[in-house]
Amino acid sequence: MSHLLDTNVVSEMTKRSRDPHVQAWLDSTNGPILHLSVLVLGEIRKGVEQLRRRDPAQSGVYEAWLDRLQREFSTRIIPITADVAEEWGRLHSKRPLPVVDGLIAATARARGLTLVTRNVKDFDGLAVKMVNPFEWPV
Repeated sequence: MSHLLDTNVVSEMTKRSRDPHVQAWLDSTNGPILHLSVLVLGEIRKGVEQLRRRDPAQSGVYEAWLDRLQREFSTRIIPITADVAEEWGRLHSKRPLPVVDGLIAATARARGLTLVTRNVKDFDGLAVKMVNPFEWPV
C-alpha cells in the first residue's frame, strides 16, 4: 500500500524530537511507498518564506531541508493533473473543502493512495483511505 503524506506529517519529520507515534509509523514503512503532493511542497515553501522575514538564518536551515526533501522524493512528487482536478470537483460537490485539503484528498483518491494525516476529521466523509500516524501504536 502506498501513502500520500500530508504537510503536518512532513513537518513532524523536521523535529529533533519527533512524536514517538509518528516515528513508530515511519519506522514501520518503506520509503519508496511514501509520496508527496506538489501542494505539500508549496505549503512548506510558504512557511520558509514567512520564516525568512522573521529569522533569515533559521529559514536557511529549512530551505536546505526543503531542497533535500525534493531530492529524496524527486520521483514520488505527484502533480495536480486533470484526473485529480476531476476528483476534486466530485469531492467538493459533496461538501465545501479548503482548496489545498480538497486537492490533497483528490490526489489520494485518484491515485489510490492512503492519506497520512493528523487531521483525519478534515477529510471525514470523503471516502479517502487514511491513517493517523500520531495515533500509531508505539
